[in-house]
Amino acid sequence: MSRSYDRALTVFSPDGHLFQVEYALEAVRKGTCAVGVRGKDVVVLGVEKKSVLQLQDPRTVRKVVMLDDHVSLAFAGLTADGRVLIDKARMECQSHRLTVEDPVTVEYITRHIAGIQQACIFRYTQSGGRRPFGISTLIIGFDPQDTKPRLYMTEPSGIYSAWKANAIGRSSKTVREFLEKNHKDDMTRDETVKLTVKSLLEVVQTGAKNIEISVMDGFGKVSALDLSQIEAIVSEIEHEKEAEAERKRSRLAATAAGQAAMSARAGEDRAAPGA
Repeated sequence: MSRSYDRALTVFSPDGHLFQVEYALEAVRKGTCAVGVRGKDVVVLGVEKKSVLQLQDPRTVRKVVMLDDHVSLAFAGLTADGRVLIDKARMECQSHRLTVEDPVTVEYITRHIAGIQQACIFRYTQSGGRRPFGISTLIIGFDPQDTKPRLYMTEPSGIYSAWKANAIGRSSKTVREFLEKNHKDDMTRDETVKLTVKSLLEVVQTGAKNIEISVMDGFGKVSALDLSQIEAIVSEIEHEKEAEAERKRSRLAATAAGQAAMSARAGEDRAAPGA
C-alpha cells in the first residue's frame, strides 16, 4: 500500500505516515552504532568503526567530529549526508561567534541541526527534488560558563531531545535497553567511559580495534582514547564478566548440592519407619 504514497515527502498516507521519513529512519538503523553517555561532570561519545580496507587511510573515516571547541557530534546513517549537515553546523557555530561574540550553546546548535533536517522535509520539498537527511545525530558538549554536561539526539524527522544516555544506528534498541539497566546519574569519568565501551560491546564483536571513544570533561576539554586505552578497558570488562560467570556457576553448584542433600535426607526419612 505504501507504493502509492512514498513518491513525495508532501503526501501523507491514510494512516498518517510520511514514508520517505520512515525510509530515512531505516537508513539510520542500517548505519554503524553510536552511543552517548552523560556522567556527573563528563559526557562520552562512543562509535562502532567499520573495518578499514588494507590500502585505505583510516584517518579519512571519521564518525565523531568537532563542531566547535566545546561541541562534538557522532552520527549514524549515510556518511555523505552527515558531511553536508556537519559543514552547515560548523558554519553556524562560526557565524554565531562573529555575530554575538559568544560560542553557541549545545541546545542552540542542536536546534539548528534539527531545523535543517525538518526544513528539508517541509520547506525544500515544496519544489521537489529533495529528500530527508538519512542520519540521526548524538551531540555532546558544555555550555559557556556551565559545568553541566549536555547530550542531545536529532532524528531525520527534525525531532531533537535531551538524554542521559542513548544509542543510534545498528541494534540501537538492544544498546538502549542495556543503558537503561546500567546507567546511574552520578557516574565518574572512568565509570562513564566503561559503560560506553561495555554498551558498544553488546554490538561490536571484534573488540577494541573497532571502537572509537571521545571524552569531554569540561568546556573545550576533549580527548580521544587511543587503542591501548580502549583495549585495557575491554580487558577489564572481560575479566569482570568471567568473574561474574564463575560466581554464577558457584551459586548454581551450591544450590544443586543443597537440593541433593535435602533429597537424600528426605529419602532417609522415608526409609527409616520401614527399618
